[in-house]
Amino acid sequence: MTRGTVDATQELAAFLRTRRERLDPGDFGLPTRRQARRTPGLRREEVAELAGVSTDYIVRLEQARGLRPSAGVVEALAQALRLAPDERAYLFGLAQQRPRGADKPATAADPSLARLVADLSPRPAMLMNHRYDILAWNGEMARLLPAFDRLPPNERNAMRLCLLDPDMREFYDDRERVVRDGIAHLRAAWATHPEDPALSALISECLAADEEFARLWAERDIKANGRGRKVLRHPDVGVVALHFEVLVPLQDPDQRLLIYRAADDESQAALDRLFTG
Repeated sequence: MTRGTVDATQELAAFLRTRRERLDPGDFGLPTRRQARRTPGLRREEVAELAGVSTDYIVRLEQARGLRPSAGVVEALAQALRLAPDERAYLFGLAQQRPRGADKPATAADPSLARLVADLSPRPAMLMNHRYDILAWNGEMARLLPAFDRLPPNERNAMRLCLLDPDMREFYDDRERVVRDGIAHLRAAWATHPEDPALSALISECLAADEEFARLWAERDIKANGRGRKVLRHPDVGVVALHFEVLVPLQDPDQRLLIYRAADDESQAALDRLFTG
């Protein structure tokens, strides 16, 4: 039973001990005879050698003596203990560190997520990373967003499309709210990925090119909206009201899946005309 809040130092100590004790010395070419080992798993000095730290450091960690390992040490421990991806993320969380490589977002959709986007047809859907780069989309989404197909890959970004593409200037009925929501997400992503040069470049580009973006960015709103309603003024089928939902894949938390559906019968009829025309 757990009571109250989690003591991260105690939990880190217990987690390291249990993962060390679950390892089979034989997998590391170490002796496994019972008389040679009084406790299961690897010894502390063996983990220390594998992680490149002192045995005393491992002892103090496992005794919850107030240490806060660096990101590099956490990574070394994760490799030494052969942690699975979820276990590695948990260890980084307990140590209050961010994994190395966290600022390297996906530039291509995982095949299973790309198939999911396609399978969501006839609902318009697309997959984006944390800086709004569009990684996958289905045919309905391509028809819903003007000029979508003609965008070169390096400009296939939902925020840039909304702000800087002339065909999108009058596309959203409540443009300021859409831009405000996008900025709130970008600001949160910027704080989480401060060393992502592509994200910083995107923000700088938008600040320089769009006065509305610059004004709203200065307000420092960070409340992103992952569910709601948008009204579009589509050049081919007129006004379309849509409900939207943004989902985050558990295995890829820096990506988000955007799904649209018609908000009323008239909008559904307009989508039917657009997708079958």
